[in-house]
Amino acid sequence: MSDPNIAGAAPARSYPCQACGATLEYAPGTRMMRCPYCRHEQPIAHAGREVREHDYAELAQLPIKPRRLAGTLHVFVCPGCHARTESDTLSEKCQFCGTPLVAEAGATERIVPEAMVPFGIDRNGARDALRRWTSSRWFAPSSLKKVTEAETFKGSYLPYWTYDADTVSDYTGQRGDYYWETETYTVTENGQTRTETRQVRKTRWRHASGTVSRFFDDVLVAGTSRVAARQLDKLTPWPLERVIPYQEEYLAGFQTVRYDIEPESGLELAKQKMAEVIEDDCRHDIGGDEQRVSWVDTRYFDLTFKLVLLPVWFLTYLHGGKTLQVMVNAHTGEVIGQRPYSAIKITAAVLAALAVIAIIAVIILKAQSGG
Repeated sequence: MSDPNIAGAAPARSYPCQACGATLEYAPGTRMMRCPYCRHEQPIAHAGREVREHDYAELAQLPIKPRRLAGTLHVFVCPGCHARTESDTLSEKCQFCGTPLVAEAGATERIVPEAMVPFGIDRNGARDALRRWTSSRWFAPSSLKKVTEAETFKGSYLPYWTYDADTVSDYTGQRGDYYWETETYTVTENGQTRTETRQVRKTRWRHASGTVSRFFDDVLVAGTSRVAARQLDKLTPWPLERVIPYQEEYLAGFQTVRYDIEPESGLELAKQKMAEVIEDDCRHDIGGDEQRVSWVDTRYFDLTFKLVLLPVWFLTYLHGGKTLQVMVNAHTGEVIGQRPYSAIKITAAVLAALAVIAIIAVIILKAQSGG
């Protein structure tokens, strides 16, 4: 009996080297595919189309495709050794011969990626970024600076939704304007009481209402729940103005994570991000010295979306019996992640600081006694 959690097997696409017959991989930072064995390069043809935004209303017209439940796997059939590799990704490497495998997104996905930012730095560039990051960590144990090589250093494309919208928002609130009043108070000093005055700032509140509008371009929402959104937010900014049309060749040699957050759910998260900006617009429109926004009603027009793939290098490493993770923005080189602290270095720093304080105290005491 077949496993219900495994989707049907399908041939995976690979790219043979014209020089030696091995399998090509995408070469980060280029428009080339490169053989990891003979180093032969082959250019990636231009997609022949432009990146476009999709009308949000299109979602209702898309054909229904069964979405994977948590843990559901797609089966790649390797064109090299014909082995079957189970995965829940769009691209992987054959677990037996290492051949880069790329699935046809249109065959399995409700929404096919529209655009992507290809890997801009290769594995060595990611290691260089990691070295700079580890060397700049205060109170990091010496062992952290050695974490630059690992078989767990993996490049992955992550799915993101982007949303564009024209918004018009009606609001009500209050405007607060400062004014000053003279306040009289008594002071008792040496048994004598006297009256003094002081200026006290107060706020005069009055009703405010109005309408603000704003166009939002490429509001970015992670389309995967595999990595915490608060962590992914630290990898920003992404150069979305440099996206190119989606092409499978750029996936070869890298893992590509399928989205598990649907565009409808992503839109709600995008609206939360928009709401923060809209509230700031309302406060600016209210003016005054302080503002209170009590109600906002936003209407969305010309709402569009697209699915974008963004590149990240992942490194997991063990330290003190704990598994820690580091991520590198594979276009800008920005590094974020978990880091350990050296108790020895922190203790040494505290003792050094106390020693300096003690020396200064001794100098001051000698100066006072000499005077």
